[in-house]
Amino acid sequence: NPSTSISLNISDAGNVNVSVYNLMGQMVSTLNEGYMNAGTYTLTWDASDQVSGMYLVRAETVGYVSTQKLLLIK
Repeated sequence: NPSTSISLNISDAGNVNVSVYNLMGQMVSTLNEGYMNAGTYTLTWDASDQVSGMYLVRAETVGYVSTQKLLLIK
């Protein structure tokens, strides 16, 4: 299954950017870009057009940046 769900908890409303990068630093997908209210969200990444390997998911809001590793195995 080439898709995965990512849980995102926003503490303060504002602009949120969630992107997926390969290990060479190239952005391969944007999961969200724009204003989001405070709350918990579930974002889905469809990686059917990507190769197996390690990826980084970067979530950025005002004053906060989080990065997680993600292993894609097809």
